[in-house]
Amino acid sequence: MAIRKFITSLLGPLLVLIHLGTPTAADAAEKDARAAFDRLLREAGLRMHRQTQYIDQPTQANAILPYEYALRHESGALEVRFIVRPLNRIEIEYNDPHNAAPEPNHLFPLLFESITNRLSVGGETATSTFPEAEALDKFNANWAAASAFDINPDFAADYRNALIIGMHRNEMADAYTLFLYNDHEQAKLLINEAISIMSFTPAATTPQ
Repeated sequence: MAIRKFITSLLGPLLVLIHLGTPTAADAAEKDARAAFDRLLREAGLRMHRQTQYIDQPTQANAILPYEYALRHESGALEVRFIVRPLNRIEIEYNDPHNAAPEPNHLFPLLFESITNRLSVGGETATSTFPEAEALDKFNANWAAASAFDINPDFAADYRNALIIGMHRNEMADAYTLFLYNDHEQAKLLINEAISIMSFTPAATTPQ
């Protein structure tokens, strides 16, 4: 099932329709949700760094934004939700007859802004973009950004605060790691330790 989201271009009143593909119904119904998520990670060129202090959590249906997987720290101070969008599942309907439709590789800042605005209570949120070298070092990504905000209770009723990390690799995927918490001081160390819990797999190098 495709999740339809309308995004107005920052360059003018051009309407862009994004189909954010999600796993198939067969995947959603599969008993081993972790196996389905692992397949999605492989499709997107991503990897997870296993952390023993985290417990699998069932995903919760919501009207704000679907996500594919979740973990909770054993202390209860932090929950981490994962959103993965392979670029080959993103379809664009573009209504401007004078310009070519934008490519998925060029949409990641707009998609990140749209997702953070949907998730936050106040709508618009401030974004901090990682320097290119840091995005590559932490996430093996071509681009990465972070945003902190008060979380929409319709997405996560048990939490008040969120930090989202968005990452993009050309020709592969957009992916988002969402940290949910109530107490900033309790969560800060845990977030720092798990900031790269999801990242792209390192690009293959050709032997010299």
